[in-house]
Amino acid sequence: MIKLVHKAQKGNDKAFLKLFQQYEEDIYRMAYVYVKNESDALDVVQEVAYRSFKKINTLKNPEYVKTWLIRIAITCSLDLIRKNKKVVHLKQEYRDMFGSEEEDIPLSITLKDLLDQLNEHERSIVMLKYYQGYSFSEIAELVDMPLGSVKSVLYRALAKLRNEFKEADFYE
Repeated sequence: MIKLVHKAQKGNDKAFLKLFQQYEEDIYRMAYVYVKNESDALDVVQEVAYRSFKKINTLKNPEYVKTWLIRIAITCSLDLIRKNKKVVHLKQEYRDMFGSEEEDIPLSITLKDLLDQLNEHERSIVMLKYYQGYSFSEIAELVDMPLGSVKSVLYRALAKLRNEFKEADFYE
């Protein structure tokens, strides 16, 4: 892995491509959490590939390449969201029509709706901790916050999710 990063930093395009492909799915999943649709998530992946290719020389610690790429993905996702602020979202009754028959629509929408109640920082930290499996220290580095703040934000977000879940009458 580290050898691959060093080769990519020396200008080896094939090494960079091989390296990027190892984390492409993680980048896509993180982007999708933010932009909430496949097309925009794929655009973010493409932008991450471009930015990381151009800036691979700035990576100081090759062992943190995944963290570095995820951080770029978060930045690109937030940039796209800010750029598309004027996008009108579908009403809930229309969104229900777009699930597959095998999918558990009420549960998936409920989870998505609950996560949408969180602000960007809270959602990022919850997703990084529980969906990507990062440790608190890794999350602190990714979101550029002190470790104590990351823990506080996570616990506050979880309390907010519990309250939302109770209000939705799904939790006793």
